[in-house]
Amino acid sequence: MSTLDEKIKQAFPDESVIKIPQNYSVFAGKNLPSFIKDFLIKRYTDSYGNLDRNGVLKFLEDHIPSKDNDLKNRLRTYREEVTVLTRFIVETDLKNDKLLFSIPDLGIKSSEGRIPDHVAKKNKELKDGELWGVVTLVYQPPADGEKGFVELVNYKAFKPYKVDLEYFRAARKEFSITEWIDLLIRSMEYNPDGFESLSQKLMFLSRLLVFIEPRLNLIELAPKGTGKSYIFGNLSKYGWMISGGKVTRAKLFYDMTKKSMGAITLYDFVTMDEIQTITFSDSAEIQAALKSYLEFGYTTVANVKLVSQAGLIIMGNISLSKDKKPIRLKYFSELPETFKESALLDRFHGFIEGWKLPRINEDLKINGWTLNVEYFSEIMHELRDKPIYAAIVNDLLEVPAKADTRDITAVKRIATAYLKLLFPNVNDTSEINTEDFKNYCLIPAIEKRQIIRRQIHLIDEEFSDEMPDIKIE
Repeated sequence: MSTLDEKIKQAFPDESVIKIPQNYSVFAGKNLPSFIKDFLIKRYTDSYGNLDRNGVLKFLEDHIPSKDNDLKNRLRTYREEVTVLTRFIVETDLKNDKLLFSIPDLGIKSSEGRIPDHVAKKNKELKDGELWGVVTLVYQPPADGEKGFVELVNYKAFKPYKVDLEYFRAARKEFSITEWIDLLIRSMEYNPDGFESLSQKLMFLSRLLVFIEPRLNLIELAPKGTGKSYIFGNLSKYGWMISGGKVTRAKLFYDMTKKSMGAITLYDFVTMDEIQTITFSDSAEIQAALKSYLEFGYTTVANVKLVSQAGLIIMGNISLSKDKKPIRLKYFSELPETFKESALLDRFHGFIEGWKLPRINEDLKINGWTLNVEYFSEIMHELRDKPIYAAIVNDLLEVPAKADTRDITAVKRIATAYLKLLFPNVNDTSEINTEDFKNYCLIPAIEKRQIIRRQIHLIDEEFSDEMPDIKIE
């Protein structure tokens, strides 16, 4: 066991888990996110790191059935009351005065699932959007001219950890900055020893910025195989990922027909993956709504004002030369037309150069102690709402009087995200070394905004490619 393993286990005795690649073979055939896998590994691993594989398999069989488990038959034919740990989607049907749910992984459609009012009132988390939890289902046969349906009669949110944020912040003091960076990479389910440099590690960690900072908007272009889809699709239940297909204003912001909120209002962040394969039903309509939202945090659809703190990250592939550099000088040339307008691009705060990251290989597989993904995602979710970090950044920076407001907003927001991620223990400016802040927070923030600024200038010369001279006071 390495020194870092020992430190993690000592600082986070209840929140850490040992990740050995062969242990995760127990989940073969189960499409489960990392936060569920970690929960089960932690539950069935003893203090010496030994996994009770039979215990995990029995839990999976009893509580996480698959589509071929014939759940509907158990409910309807045998009138079983079935309890499962599952992902489900809640949808309000105002027209028919019903709260509906669907379980796509188990073949239950929204037209077949109902949540009674007394259950919804008892559990305020049961609001529109995707949820994970333990649900108890029963079948209600046809009556009074209505078709039969599956009823959700009990619900327990999947929150296995009580997050003590102050405990987490205090524990940070036990680690050096390089150890902490390695802990964070492990918590993303990767092996920090597989990276070539500290700068490459920081680039990889920049994918977590939208998890931890409200209304942070980023673009990442990278070759295939660098793990970007995995991170945004598996590490947190507070994010929503679109992978190709058609995106409508209704899906993203507000559905006027169903009178239901879209993804931007329901999650901490929305990821548009494989952006080159995404089509937009009405490009001008989406563009207008995005401009307003990315700038102000709200937009209006059909006289409904939609306010949110969700960030947006656009991810796509980029063509590279043999020396692994972009073939085209204009990085955004491969984006859909919707995202080629300079005024819209200017509202994105930073750019991640994904081609500088390694392809996922065996050396990058985590093998050791790390924070449980569910715990880690809850910590990042909690840190989003803490204003102290933005105040520290504001106090530290000296901003030129005539600096572009969007540039300043972008740099401050990215620097704040880095501060939360790398130095969560600080309470005021006296508790952080200014050189550390400069190297780990400010410089990366300026670099990411500089790329956006330069690329917009290549599209539209009306925009300058110069960044304001932001310094530390």
